[in-house]
Amino acid sequence: MPMRTRRTRGARLPYGPLVAAATAALLATLVSPAGAQPAPPGPSPRESRPVHSYADAIRESVWVDTGLDGDGDGRADRVAVDIVRPREPAAAGRRIPVIMDASPYYACCGRGNEGQKKTYDADGDPVQFPLFYDNFFVPRGYAFAAVDLAGTSRSDGCDDVGGRSDVQSAKAVVDWLNGRARGYTSRTGDTRARATTWSTGNVGMIGKSWDGTVANGVAATGVDGLKTIVPIGAISSWYDYFHSQGAPLYDANPSWLSAHVGSPEARARCGAVQDRIAAGTPYSGDLTPAWTERDHVRNAGKVRASVFVVHGQQDLNVRAGQFGRWWDALAAHGVERKIWLSQTGHVDPFDFRRADWVRTLHRWFDHHLLGYENGIDREPVADIERAPDRWTTDRHWPPRATEGTTLRPAPGAPAGPGVLGRAPAAPGSTATFTDDPSLGELDWAARIDSATPEKAGFVTLPLSRDLRISGSSKVTVTATPSTATAHLSAVLVDLGPDTIRDYGAPGEGITTLTARTCWGASAPGDSACFKETEARTADVGHTVLSRGWADLGTWADPDKERQLTPGRAYTMTLDLAATDHVVPAGHRLALIVAGTDEGLLDPPSTTPTLTLDLARTWAELPLVGGPAAFGRATSGPYPTVPSPSAVPSPSGAAPPVAVTGPRLPGAGAAR
Repeated sequence: MPMRTRRTRGARLPYGPLVAAATAALLATLVSPAGAQPAPPGPSPRESRPVHSYADAIRESVWVDTGLDGDGDGRADRVAVDIVRPREPAAAGRRIPVIMDASPYYACCGRGNEGQKKTYDADGDPVQFPLFYDNFFVPRGYAFAAVDLAGTSRSDGCDDVGGRSDVQSAKAVVDWLNGRARGYTSRTGDTRARATTWSTGNVGMIGKSWDGTVANGVAATGVDGLKTIVPIGAISSWYDYFHSQGAPLYDANPSWLSAHVGSPEARARCGAVQDRIAAGTPYSGDLTPAWTERDHVRNAGKVRASVFVVHGQQDLNVRAGQFGRWWDALAAHGVERKIWLSQTGHVDPFDFRRADWVRTLHRWFDHHLLGYENGIDREPVADIERAPDRWTTDRHWPPRATEGTTLRPAPGAPAGPGVLGRAPAAPGSTATFTDDPSLGELDWAARIDSATPEKAGFVTLPLSRDLRISGSSKVTVTATPSTATAHLSAVLVDLGPDTIRDYGAPGEGITTLTARTCWGASAPGDSACFKETEARTADVGHTVLSRGWADLGTWADPDKERQLTPGRAYTMTLDLAATDHVVPAGHRLALIVAGTDEGLLDPPSTTPTLTLDLARTWAELPLVGGPAAFGRATSGPYPTVPSPSAVPSPSGAAPPVAVTGPRLPGAGAAR
């Protein structure tokens, strides 16, 4: 899909040799030679081993009855399921668990960093399964199932972009694997296919972006047999993918996606479905039953599977708020969880932390699908990337010492930014800005120390100690608009020089190399060897660490926009995306409030000037250590850091190119 990406400038750091050495060392332990024997008998197994032949594995296709008739042809839709499973357990009458990736992308767009698609032989039997899951896990005693969502590839029906059909496409397969749904050996025939002779019924769903979104949706049904899900850069609410508190993001209607991923046959028969999607998901941002149907967060209480979340904190496609709301809702219902947060954009962990990812995922599935007591459930819950390829862990996330801390903006020097601190502004204090749709968050951050008309900026003193923000922030504003419509943006910025993953460049924080490493066993037409990557970095003078957007017209009712009365003050709270970021000593923390965030938020129908009542405006930040930590960090001497002006960074004279859309939820470095 056509897209432009933000520019950040900087040089690549030489991480390649370190990554290659670590990869080679781990490969020696993870990828055993063909014919390797299982571990000697012991008290209980702790790791599945590659003891089965991948070359001789059973490869088959099954069509599962979803019970729906999405295309209105008078018969129930069947979804295609391509399966590869080891032959040896089947011959011995042993049943095995299933790893499943349900996707709309297998035919239209491809999966992974190399855009792999499914391939078939002359008889229609599956040959290539995209990604490494089959190559690695089938020799270790798992089946892998690649499901084509309804209306895509070889499936019947119509894709409805996150709705009932999407979810039922995959849920029906979980039911079939547990003997509760009908499967057939062909798309139209009556010969039944049964899974209960070889499947334990234990299923783990995994997938990036749209695929992970389906996993979230199936888990939210509470279906029996789904033991774990691994959503990577996934959506938890489709409304929040296209809108943010009423404000439209990108081209805010999902109907075109159905046609884009649909098979040629589906495109010809699914026009009515696309029309219903368009009618039910208005650009206005009003919350409708169609959006509610596509909100999995509301059903978090039904989730019975464990959840291993992976997300890029700089993902500007499936933004970080998607994992934050899902994580908090799951926590409220006591769901077992684990999380990895990277500095990348929309990137799979196989492409930013490959060796550790394969090892961790292996242990996760062994524990949840095979029941192995390998200790992964007693390890730290969170892995956070602090700098390119440098990770820390936390026993709990957010850490238990995290406490909401209120910070308040106040006027500063006339030609500079305002002040951000604990003290409230004097009554009557104001700040004014005029929406400029040609500028965005990087422009605002680059101009923070100047009083420019498109933003209101507020900064702390340079910090004397590190200050950690962990979780989801909120910004409450009281604003008086000059027109009947207005959009708001609020961003938190770390002001100071740093080397970060270049999330705005092609690859969104990674560079793809030519060398390959192998993760599992290969067979003709399906290689286990994938191109290596390394961190793509940039030297910057500031880092946007969290964002939130809203339509001020939803101040009274989050479900419906209202026209504003010019000259009247309105108060509303913007929800900022979840993050985990350490603002280092010597840096400053900034809060910026503005209008349209160019390339990320569509502009309103007018060009408003907004006046903030600073005495009734504040930010609630989840600080580790709470108010006391902020007090310590903003008192005492602070270290000297290089001037940001000496570090390459976007400047107001040359605004960065924005991320624009619409983009597929799977677009980016790797769908």
